[in-house]
Amino acid sequence: MDAGLEPGLRDGLRQLGLALSDAQVAQLVGYAGLIQKWSRVYNLTAVREPGEILSHHLLDCLTLIGPLRRHTAGRALKLLDVGSGAGLPGVVIAIVCPEIEVDCVDTVAKKAAFIQQAAVALKLANLRGLHSRVEQLDGQYELVTSRAFASLADFVALSAAALAEQGVWLAMKGKYPAEEVAALPPKVEMFHVEQLEVPGLAAQRCLLWLRPSALT
Repeated sequence: MDAGLEPGLRDGLRQLGLALSDAQVAQLVGYAGLIQKWSRVYNLTAVREPGEILSHHLLDCLTLIGPLRRHTAGRALKLLDVGSGAGLPGVVIAIVCPEIEVDCVDTVAKKAAFIQQAAVALKLANLRGLHSRVEQLDGQYELVTSRAFASLADFVALSAAALAEQGVWLAMKGKYPAEEVAALPPKVEMFHVEQLEVPGLAAQRCLLWLRPSALT
């Protein structure tokens, strides 16, 4: 990856109010390079130009970090990224929040293999790539995330067994999905929604927080 990506990344981090170490910045730049390299051979993502990888992937996923940190308050937790694809946002979370143990699950073997390779190349001991269907996983997680994975109803239904007691779902979406929220089952409640602003990207983004309903 062109080292020229770093100034734009640092500027975006400043706009997001995120203070990262030089090592973490280097890991993010290295991750962008891995996406670009692997996407030449495997269809990891349609976004392959360095500037777009920065805005549409790295900075887009970094908007999640502030809300995530406020929720976790630095606690060591287990997080599952469902339908992770190229590791978005899972790999970004693993880099920026080393206290969080991140598993990225995808049904496509080459995408899970990419996550494993990224974990080795970027020296991320807290990151794993899992080739599986989410409903077949054995472990449980305090946090379950998705980004453009499925409808909210499908997301919570498929990953319900993986959600630990008192756990929450975090769904990254574009425009506020009013119809999807209305279609959620009574046993799931959306308890918070945040509008996200991606530096350098004029697009609507939001983060939806969901949990099992107290009525169940």
